[in-house]
Amino acid sequence: MTETFRKKLNRQAELLGLRLTAVQQEQLFLYYERLTEKNRMMNLTAITEEGEVVTKHFIDSMAIVRANVSRETFTVEALAGRHLIDIGTGAGFPGLVLKIVFPALQVLLSDSLKKRLFFLDELIQELGLQGVETVHGRAEDLAHERRFREHFDFAVSRAVANLSTLSEYDLPFVKQGGIFLAMKAGNIREEAEQAEKAIRTLGGELEQIVEYTLPDTDIERSLLLIRKKKACPASYPRKAGTPGRNPL
Repeated sequence: MTETFRKKLNRQAELLGLRLTAVQQEQLFLYYERLTEKNRMMNLTAITEEGEVVTKHFIDSMAIVRANVSRETFTVEALAGRHLIDIGTGAGFPGLVLKIVFPALQVLLSDSLKKRLFFLDELIQELGLQGVETVHGRAEDLAHERRFREHFDFAVSRAVANLSTLSEYDLPFVKQGGIFLAMKAGNIREEAEQAEKAIRTLGGELEQIVEYTLPDTDIERSLLLIRKKKACPASYPRKAGTPGRNPL
């Protein structure tokens, strides 16, 4: 591990209130190395410079700790044994980073592209992680499977999709009382207002919007905490492609 990687990672994590162990630091550096190696053969990320990967992928993923859930901050203790699904995980952000930082969290990484999951499966094995799996498929299909539907304490997506669309992807996976966390760029309040009907239709309620900038940058982020209040109607999500083409 380079000294610049270690110092930047630790400083920015501490600004989020996180103290990473030596093992976690080494795991994240290995993640960085494998990500940039594989990226030469397949398109995983446009961000490959060491410092930018630290801030824009790793720290950005950890920023989930900005949210409060029932006055309970995201901590190792609070997340132990909880189940989280990362919808559209891509190269593993934020789900695999969260697994490294909160090792007792049970994580499922979903994506519609198998080659991304092959990369993640190899990385998970090399990192020696337990309690994290991958599943291939579109969210619209996976959410109708009994083993996944309304099974998770948390669903998270770090994506550019419209919030109404993201809600239809994620909320069907969340158990009643659980949380959908949408990680978005920039100011999200107008988009959140437009998505209110969709969120209610899917059984959710927007409880919190946290706005912040990534450490040592002027990059604005918003984290939306949507509580699952009631069961999602059986007709949702609609068939594959519909939520994206025709948001609720």
